[in-house]
Amino acid sequence: MSTTGATADPPPGSRKSPSSGDPLAALGSLPGVAESVESVRKAVDRVYGHRVMRRRSNEITSEAALRGARGSAALSGADWALEEVRRRSDFSGDDEARTMGAALRLTAEAGQLLSIWRQSPLRVLARLHLVAAADKAERVGRPRQEGEPVDEPFIGLPLPSAAEAHGRLEGLSELVIAGGSAPALVTAAVVHGELLALRPFASHNGLVARTAERIVLIGSGLDPKSVCPAEVGHAELGQAAYLRALEGYVSGTVEGVAAWIAHCGRAVELGARESTAVCEALQRGAA
Repeated sequence: MSTTGATADPPPGSRKSPSSGDPLAALGSLPGVAESVESVRKAVDRVYGHRVMRRRSNEITSEAALRGARGSAALSGADWALEEVRRRSDFSGDDEARTMGAALRLTAEAGQLLSIWRQSPLRVLARLHLVAAADKAERVGRPRQEGEPVDEPFIGLPLPSAAEAHGRLEGLSELVIAGGSAPALVTAAVVHGELLALRPFASHNGLVARTAERIVLIGSGLDPKSVCPAEVGHAELGQAAYLRALEGYVSGTVEGVAAWIAHCGRAVELGARESTAVCEALQRGAA
């Protein structure tokens, strides 16, 4: 059985029996993770402490959603300029346009699913895939079956069998429902990493995984107004770094899992920095 992330057999350094505690919380003791958690908290606090947030938080949330969707789509091959995303109203054209449209729909949907996530994460994931793959006639809203191909060209890691994907998805769901004391960053990184590693759907797994990360960060209370879009940071760090960090997570080593959590933390920090810049622009009357 795999040793990556939130599975029945957690990463090295957190191998604990189900009765011995919270396996996600144990990841908080991996090298450098506590520092990442603290750095993220400070970055988020800076945004929420900005004077513009007290008066115009809805505008910051809307702008963060747009920029987050653009960043997520970029990692799935649709790297459009922000102004192009603002300008367009039709996303039914080529593959890139449909990817951008899917990212925008997912970002809009995320806020509607917060109350369901802690009770039924599998239901939320199915809904996210249905929303993302709205232009496909079949194989939407359900995990893939044995033998079904997966359209996820930017992730070249070995694909787990459908049976393994189903089992680990159930394990991930149980951890989310159980809750625990793990920092929001750790839980978000594991949810994100597991979904990318498993690719449980026939398509749009990257977009779904990044939206699930967003849902965890919002629902945990770390970023309740959704103004620190990690997708912006993931895109800024670049696809190559994103895939290298994911390979570390999939390796299941202490160093690899810790590096993936740190990578996700840096992405949140960069998302927070982006929204701080938006706040500054609004304060100057420049945006």
